[in-house]
Amino acid sequence: MTTATLQSTAACASTLEAYEQLLTHTREAGTLGAVSAVLGWDQETMMPPGGVDYRAKQFALLARIDHQMSTNPRIGEWLAQCESDHAFMGGGSAESAQVREIRRDYDRATRLPEKLVSELAEISSKAQHEWAAARKASDFARFRPWLEQLVKLNRAKASCLGIPAGGEPWDALADTYEPGCTAASVTKVFTPLREQLQRLLRDLAAGSKQPSNRFNETALPVEAQMKFARMVVQSIGFDFQRGRLDTSTHPFCGGSHCGDVRMTTRFTETCLNDALGSTMHEAGHGMYEQGLPSTAIGTPLGSAVSLGIHESQSRLWENQVGRSRSFWTWCAPQLTSCFGSATSAFTLDELYGAANIVEPGFIRVDADEATYNMHVMVRFELERLLIDGSLDPKDLPAEWNRRYQEYLNVTVPDDRRGCLQDVHWSMGAFGYFPTYTLGTLYSAQFYDAAKRAIPDLEAGFAAGEFKPLLDWLNREIHAHGRRYLPGELCERVTGSPLSSECYLSYLEGKLRPLYGA
Repeated sequence: MTTATLQSTAACASTLEAYEQLLTHTREAGTLGAVSAVLGWDQETMMPPGGVDYRAKQFALLARIDHQMSTNPRIGEWLAQCESDHAFMGGGSAESAQVREIRRDYDRATRLPEKLVSELAEISSKAQHEWAAARKASDFARFRPWLEQLVKLNRAKASCLGIPAGGEPWDALADTYEPGCTAASVTKVFTPLREQLQRLLRDLAAGSKQPSNRFNETALPVEAQMKFARMVVQSIGFDFQRGRLDTSTHPFCGGSHCGDVRMTTRFTETCLNDALGSTMHEAGHGMYEQGLPSTAIGTPLGSAVSLGIHESQSRLWENQVGRSRSFWTWCAPQLTSCFGSATSAFTLDELYGAANIVEPGFIRVDADEATYNMHVMVRFELERLLIDGSLDPKDLPAEWNRRYQEYLNVTVPDDRRGCLQDVHWSMGAFGYFPTYTLGTLYSAQFYDAAKRAIPDLEAGFAAGEFKPLLDWLNREIHAHGRRYLPGELCERVTGSPLSSECYLSYLEGKLRPLYGA
């Protein structure tokens, strides 16, 4: 064996050893993060109000320990060893993707001071409790001091992370949820999309017919609704052996890993579609989490690639599936089995029409497909102004209400149905909201690709066969974790970069015939 071969073999062994140590450490840090995630779910669902202050201290401690683990200098050494081995990093392997993504996480973590990380965790925990109380009382003044603290902390976070050249503070925050996302790129998509959606809304309002809303006004027992929602999400593929469904003020999906997924929903007596939509939405998130590879738990390849891609899964199951005629063909007899005579008189046309009512309103999570993204645009614009200092938190309600009047032509009646309706800012999650619309656009392209790959897909829905779609999503999207960046994954799956074309075609193709527009 030559000297060169010996050196090469030794270098390879050294790289593999560094890689294994890197993954071991990453998995341990991931385990700690999983503990925090379960505590977060507990706070929103089960924890008594008296636990708030001490839970905040628990979160602060876990955040400090996690930050210490995530910024351990050994990580930098292991990464450098792997990155210097060009043979190891070449060829787009799974291992090179792990290193690339751990590097991204490490670089971001090392820019954030431990004190800031801990303070954000503690304040966010307390703020979520205060937000829930303020929302219930429709009392923005109660939440305002917490919002002011969170805006200040997020400005500090953006400064530490580093503002990209030519960018703004919001960009640094958005990049943590959607790699490469900037306010400029979002605005470039949102501005023409808003104009096209407003034109569609005008046309639908002037249409020659109107779907019946009678089903959405039918009171149904909440306990029966919960039973029905569980049946539906189990039928589409959510595995209750690896997950659960509870209720919370704001629906969400959390948990610790692919074998323990926690999702929540909420119910009102008078509109089953609201509960069904939010439950299918969270189940879409949950099935993505359950589809991540169990062998990679705690590492980038066992994690979702971005919030936009995550949102694509929830929006796809909620809308392309849950608002389709073929879904309601299957769902109609299920309604009668669960609710009896209360729903048996509704025709398929009435049920399908009720699932696709277009009516501008106040609440994002209850919004129809044609107005939903307008809600997201308002939030994006306002949080951008909050972070750059152009909007004082005290002026948020008035500016929120003004934009709702301008974009959706509705008069917001109170803060509970206005600027207090979403949990995200109380969580400290600034830069998050555009992922909802990006996810909506991704969902349309993914669904179009799925229909090309599975020609009888929608006929299968009518027969209650949802597994082919879930299997396709598992294979094409979930199983990769963070191996491919969002844009790369989109092109790999659909053959095209992200655009609004598929979404607008899908939306207009469904709604214009329903409204005679």
